[in-house]
Amino acid sequence: MKKVILAFMFAAISVVNAQDLKNYQIYNQKEDKVNFDKMIKELSSYDIVLFGEHHNDAINHWLQLQTTKALYKAKDGKIILGAEMFERHQQKDLTDYLKNKIEDKDLQTRTTLWKNYSTDYKPLVDFAKENKISFIATNVTRKFASYISKNGLSSLDTISNDDKKNIVKLPFDIDYNAPGYPEMIKMMGEHAGLKAKQFVAAQAVKDATMAESILSSYKVGELFIHFNGDYHSKNYGGIYWYLKHTNPNLRIAVIEILEASDNKLNIEKPKEESFTPTEFIIVLPKDSPKSY
Repeated sequence: MKKVILAFMFAAISVVNAQDLKNYQIYNQKEDKVNFDKMIKELSSYDIVLFGEHHNDAINHWLQLQTTKALYKAKDGKIILGAEMFERHQQKDLTDYLKNKIEDKDLQTRTTLWKNYSTDYKPLVDFAKENKISFIATNVTRKFASYISKNGLSSLDTISNDDKKNIVKLPFDIDYNAPGYPEMIKMMGEHAGLKAKQFVAAQAVKDATMAESILSSYKVGELFIHFNGDYHSKNYGGIYWYLKHTNPNLRIAVIEILEASDNKLNIEKPKEESFTPTEFIIVLPKDSPKSY
């Protein structure tokens, strides 16, 4: 009889422990815990949402899809999607897929997609396709960012006018003190000098191009949801900085991603970086499933 009671007790403890585990925890700008519905209600009042991500985190991508579905419902379908993971020169192929002019296999053979496209981004693209939502390829053609990193901004002078359509209008401003960029220079080391500035300029051309792409597709009354690596918008830097620099009146919400080492999912602020709480902070477990 005692064995039966002990077995029952262990089973009950296991259930309680499993229930205590969380997949994610959302915080608002005051760093108070909020639920998913509260986040959706507030986000629906903005013009643009920049949803940061850790590229390989499966829970992160699942949340992006659920957030998109919920905001689509909250906005009565008046949303536009865009993503860092698609570059401007890929827009035609992406649009052809959305409009059923080509099949999935054609999209994946015609253009180079991220290695986790099928698991992490295809669900978003397919949601857009099913609901006739515009999906914007916002990023710069990456080889041009590479040119800048290796040879500086002047290297863009040599590319064709057709290629320049895939880059933010030149010249563009770079504030090397904007959030995120000083950390990048520091990361490169104090002796990096010009090389560090070229590295930041390569990041800036991505940020500026994505911001320009968002602005050119944004429509008043609709909500533009943009998916990008967390570094492109955290602390109100990157894309956010360029959007506000161009149009200060836009209401822009930033979702930042952090990881926690324990199952309580408390905010663990980066020790070596500045931390500015954004509209929402989503804390994920460090050991959450990874797609690669």
